[in-house]
Amino acid sequence: MVTGDTFSPGYKIWLEKNGGVQGDGFFQLLEYINQTGSISGAASAMGMSYRAAWGKIKAAEKKWGMDLVTTRVGGETGGGARLTPEAGKLLRRYYRFRETVEREISNIFIRIFND
Repeated sequence: MVTGDTFSPGYKIWLEKNGGVQGDGFFQLLEYINQTGSISGAASAMGMSYRAAWGKIKAAEKKWGMDLVTTRVGGETGGGARLTPEAGKLLRRYYRFRETVEREISNIFIRIFND
């Protein structure tokens, strides 16, 4: 007999638009930008270089045809970055979508494997 105690489901989700594919890692980067107010802070939190983070953002903006992050140059008040309202909405929807998918996969798994 196979039970749910023996196995657990695994899955990956992402969003695609115009050939641009972004998943959990990219949305985590956006979340860190939102939390830290900087691309360098977000990159550091994820263990990547500023250049890599900036490249991912710019590639997604180009493929998806939307601005995701606005920046301000440093100086006396310091620089920083923030998500555009569009990106904030996208991030919230992605997390809501992800939570819904996780819940439904769990329900389906229980129905099929716990018989």
